[in-house]
Amino acid sequence: MDSGWFLHPQLARDSTSLGDLPLSHVLVNDDANYPWLILVPRRPHLVELIDLDDTAQALLMTEVTRVARALREVTSCHKLNVAALGNVVPQLHVHVIARFQHDPAWPNPVWNVVPPRAYERAELDGLTAVLRGQIGFA
Repeated sequence: MDSGWFLHPQLARDSTSLGDLPLSHVLVNDDANYPWLILVPRRPHLVELIDLDDTAQALLMTEVTRVARALREVTSCHKLNVAALGNVVPQLHVHVIARFQHDPAWPNPVWNVVPPRAYERAELDGLTAVLRGQIGFA
């Protein structure tokens, strides 16, 4: 399935790998302002959701749901934002962002509100461990 696929360099630079689901590679965005996961389907040359066939679209939505439920369970967030934009990184990817009424951007979109805050190593290790378990990577 992933022949010729590679992770866009910006996604690789700005995130930490959690693991692979049947279709998607799952990442944690390295911005501790917001618990934020990214799913990247492991198929080459995808830009839009409509570039996936119907079966793969359904699988991606199943994976988004699985990851979103895990993120909500782990963070007890007030709201989940799910988006596939691709304006900056053209590779198809889906953001799943835990939002809180006290977060720096609430109730607006998270992009460019405050500078990204890198996770402390222990904080990132703790978050990734609990998310891996909740998603079922462990």
